[in-house]
Amino acid sequence: MTDFTMQTGDDGIAIITWDVPGKSMNVMSFDGLVEVGQLVDDALADEAVKGIIITSGKEGSFAGGMDLNLLAKLKADAGDDPAKGLFEGTMKMHEMLRKIELAGMDRKTQKGGKPIASVLPGTAAGIGLELPLATHRIFAANNPKARIGLPEILVGIFPGAGGTTRLTRKLGAMGASPFLLEGKMVSPDAAKRAGIIDEVSDDPMADAREWVLNARDADLVKPWDAKGYKMPGGAPYHPAGFMTFVGANAMVNGKTQGAFPAAKALLSAVYEGALVPFDTALKIEARWFTSVLMNPSSEAMIRSLFLNKEALEKGAVRPEGVPDQRVKKLGVLGAGMMGAGIALVSAQAGIEVVLIDRDQEAADKGKAYSESFMDKGIAKKKATPEKKEALLNLITATTDLEALKGCDLIIEAVFEDPGVKAEMTKKVEAVIPEDCIFASNTSTLPITELAKASSRPEQFIGIHFFSPVEKMLLVEIIKGKETGDRAVAKSLDYVRQIRKTPIVVNDARFFYANRCIIPYGNEATRMITEGVAPALIDHAAQQLGFPVGPVQLGDETSIDLATKIMRATKAAMGNAYPASEADDLIVWMEDLGRLGRKAKAGYFEYDDKGKRLGYWKGIHDKYPLADEQPDLREVQDRLMFAQVLEAVRALEEGVLEDIREGDVGAILGWGFAPWSGGPFSWLDIIGAPYAAERCDQLAEKYGERFECPALLREMAEKNQTFYGRFGPQAEAA
Repeated sequence: MTDFTMQTGDDGIAIITWDVPGKSMNVMSFDGLVEVGQLVDDALADEAVKGIIITSGKEGSFAGGMDLNLLAKLKADAGDDPAKGLFEGTMKMHEMLRKIELAGMDRKTQKGGKPIASVLPGTAAGIGLELPLATHRIFAANNPKARIGLPEILVGIFPGAGGTTRLTRKLGAMGASPFLLEGKMVSPDAAKRAGIIDEVSDDPMADAREWVLNARDADLVKPWDAKGYKMPGGAPYHPAGFMTFVGANAMVNGKTQGAFPAAKALLSAVYEGALVPFDTALKIEARWFTSVLMNPSSEAMIRSLFLNKEALEKGAVRPEGVPDQRVKKLGVLGAGMMGAGIALVSAQAGIEVVLIDRDQEAADKGKAYSESFMDKGIAKKKATPEKKEALLNLITATTDLEALKGCDLIIEAVFEDPGVKAEMTKKVEAVIPEDCIFASNTSTLPITELAKASSRPEQFIGIHFFSPVEKMLLVEIIKGKETGDRAVAKSLDYVRQIRKTPIVVNDARFFYANRCIIPYGNEATRMITEGVAPALIDHAAQQLGFPVGPVQLGDETSIDLATKIMRATKAAMGNAYPASEADDLIVWMEDLGRLGRKAKAGYFEYDDKGKRLGYWKGIHDKYPLADEQPDLREVQDRLMFAQVLEAVRALEEGVLEDIREGDVGAILGWGFAPWSGGPFSWLDIIGAPYAAERCDQLAEKYGERFECPALLREMAEKNQTFYGRFGPQAEAA
């Protein structure tokens, strides 16, 4: 079976169709590259062929990019010199695409080539756009659902099959930057306005045929191959271009804090490539692409943000033998911020929702959240009044528990009080069907304890959303001690319906995500009490790739939430609770009424509109700044190890059953240093022996919270990696 086939019509046009067997969307393989290259050779050599059109056999899409598993295989197959193998493999892609671009023309006269067009029925991403960029004209279907772009930067690499060089030379560095540096995916109309594609058509194949049959020699010469070509916006040595590249450097460092290797490598490839002829620029791009692939960060990001994330979304941890459990009717208990968000994302997935609250006004307010969301979408032309009406018709806001009859899943999002939750569980179970699954959206209360209020503990589970629900990609599913497989399958199928990424963990205090987040914030607070500057703490975290620093995060989530969690934990743990100066600080802040952004007073000063004005200097009246501030690396290690050691303990204790969930959950749940691939990938990058040694140093200096877990110590002694010991390949062996 082949990925590409070719048919030549009576009009002399050879149609090369990309249709990978067994895939809903095309992905490029190295065999596929060879196939399409050979078909292009055959068409160029055939005198009966007047031109070529490359299209897709998949309805509604052209291609989803490169099979990223193959990049890892290419590196592994290269043996003792993986960089050489990666570079040579990348150059083969360049050679094939350059062959399409030149299309058999005489390089000196630039005549005699055959026109090659591409027809995109829908989405074209990654090499699915890089291949069309090498053709002479791109025709896209008028498909509003389609998205066109180069999203590679989002998984830790950059477009390495000529996309970086071609898009920069086509649009200029400034015009290309949103697509290269942000991985922006846009509609066909927006892609045409940006200059990425040439035509948007109701019948792109007919228009492409007409163009191919009427194309002249001059139509086949790309701007960068034409005499006198000048880069749009100016090359680096041009005054305007110089300012562009200075600005680009500043912008990238401002956004990434230098933590993401791919962004720096991409900028280097663009800058250096802009100084030389096109074919040399392709070699430079290949060299930087190889450099990124050789960086352990890219391997970790690809594994966590593409391979592992996709595996979890497809049901890698779903119990076997349980039939389809997709949700038809959902009951949401509590119409506050979380309940309203859950109702919104569920209705967006086409699920009928009953939104319950104590009084009708509160229930209506919860439904109004979806109305407001859709109104904003309409204003931005991302939604229509018809879609708004259809979505709102799916949500019934009521106080009547009888409306829950017929629900097959209940998600409870009421006040975080075990008594309130227990009362609601009993009332609802008296109404809902016997086989209905009951889930709690609690963020901290143990599921096993909450399940004691249920007459069906095997059907009781935790489904923990992160706020805001409509924006956060992760959902944490928590199994109680008696939770059955059908409840797990139901939760996973529901999360798949609403297009979010699930992780499944066993019940324990704070589950997984909060178990790691809380020590992160606590460590920052401890440092403040030691006299470390809050700005140093936040900037240290941002330079590790965290979206916001832990001090700022404390203000965003609110200080009274931190004190509430602290008091509840202290009550539950009794004498075993590890009290610290950090507790005293947050209680003091609470007493002062400095509760964070919502109070317009916290670790930061705010103006009347809630805009941050700077760190609150009054904190140093109680906790004076130390005359000598710690080294940046020391601060970063404390912040990192505070989190990753909890991740290791969660694995050690069986809270985590799969390290893939630990890595994906950390990145999507609280923004853990995405460049690292997650806590376990980070430990693999620095190595277990070094990690154990650093634990000992930190524990000696700062206390037992940094003591090396027994599992990590054992792995250090055996020089093991987490993915080598616990990864899918290790388990399959």
